[in-house]
Amino acid sequence: MKLPAYAVALVSATLLASLTEAPGMPAALAADARALPNVNMEAVVKAAQIDPRRPDQKLTPGAKAGVLLVEQALRDRRLLDKKWVDGYFGTTTVAAYAKYQRSLGYTGIQANGLPGRTSLVRLGSGRFKVTRAIEPGARVSTGGFVVNTRTRNMLAEAKRLFGRGLVLEQGSYNPGGDPTSAGTHDGGGVVDISVKGMNAATREAAVRALRRVGFAAWVRSPRQGDWPWHIHATAINDTDLSSQAQHQVGDYYLGRNGLADRGPDDGPKVTIRTWEEYQAR
Repeated sequence: MKLPAYAVALVSATLLASLTEAPGMPAALAADARALPNVNMEAVVKAAQIDPRRPDQKLTPGAKAGVLLVEQALRDRRLLDKKWVDGYFGTTTVAAYAKYQRSLGYTGIQANGLPGRTSLVRLGSGRFKVTRAIEPGARVSTGGFVVNTRTRNMLAEAKRLFGRGLVLEQGSYNPGGDPTSAGTHDGGGVVDISVKGMNAATREAAVRALRRVGFAAWVRSPRQGDWPWHIHATAINDTDLSSQAQHQVGDYYLGRNGLADRGPDDGPKVTIRTWEEYQAR
């Protein structure tokens, strides 16, 4: 006998409820049954770097829906007041996320307020699914300096585009290693590159290649600070970035130079992309 439409709907609803509430039901299967919304991690992490540096409350394009879901989860954990649940990943939300990371036992760079894959998945358990996940990868050595796998891969592609080698002068995960760096190298995703033997045009070409693959990169000169000529590069959306490096990325998106004076960007004009966006072209 064919059931009436209303009966079919009632049976379906009852079955769904039993699936999601059954004792011992795997959490992943229950989540699938409830058709959880997605959080685009790439977009959310991008907003967490840009929004705190904005002079206004403009939202980062493509990030609002995911940021709202993250903020709602932080609110429900009593880490964020409801008035800040607005889709804007500003300093208050960054601080709330860092507090959440510390509640999971993370310390140091792992509690930097940028959503990492593991913490974001845990925050979203039963609430949302994480898509377009980012992983810095293991720490590795390249050119005698420590970086993470994501940064190493980015450098390798930048070298290919540049057509010649890029020699590192400083790597990542180097807390207090160079006081002139103001903490930017304390976490991952940040390197300094030698410009020895390069003229102005070659330096610009190197920065252009680095920017194309997802670095916020600039030529630094002695007139800007207490340092020799070099190229400073910060990997956009690296979830191991120090707070200072996060600010540099946000300023880069806003057309600034990544220095304390927040002057205008003095580098070559390149379409801004993350490493993941570059790979997906």
